[in-house]
Amino acid sequence: MASSETTEMETIVNPVTGDRMTFMQPSYRHQGQYAKIRFDLPPGAKGSPLHYHTKMDETFTVVSGCLEMEVGQKGNRRRLQAGESLQVPAGMHHSFCNSSGEWVTFTTENRPAAGFEQFLRGLYGLAIDGKVNANGMPTNPLQLAVLLKLSDTVPVGVPLLLFNLLLNTLVRVGQQFQVETSLLKYWHTTERNGQ
Repeated sequence: MASSETTEMETIVNPVTGDRMTFMQPSYRHQGQYAKIRFDLPPGAKGSPLHYHTKMDETFTVVSGCLEMEVGQKGNRRRLQAGESLQVPAGMHHSFCNSSGEWVTFTTENRPAAGFEQFLRGLYGLAIDGKVNANGMPTNPLQLAVLLKLSDTVPVGVPLLLFNLLLNTLVRVGQQFQVETSLLKYWHTTERNGQ
């Protein structure tokens, strides 16, 4: 597996947040069941808000620097140093940020990963095209809804029934306006072609 991680790696820089992500093992190589992605967060990066995934497991491994994570209950913070890992099973609340004055580099291993990778590519692509707010989130709520649905991401603090009702309504409206078509350009060509 190590040799394939060094070939054809793609790095995308988010011009709004300064984050970088590198697809070490894109999900299309594993029929959408696995992806390994390296992230580089600049000092003070907000990372992600508290959320969870209903079906996806994630493993965070710090390569260099210090990654601050909130895991399980709100306020339960952990600092991961280089070489440390944390497994986050589906359903577990989590967030991450870089509260240090140094860059942090970490990897995530995601199982399954196909929709999550499309979510990330969509967020970064929209940022490159200037279609996100100062926090790096899409300004078009229909695009955000489509991406959230793909990623199996649920924000903490919103009742699941209400979130799903709102999300599914926005996705249906988005289908009428072909919003997913506007996001296709951000997704890897081999994913679109099923290769």
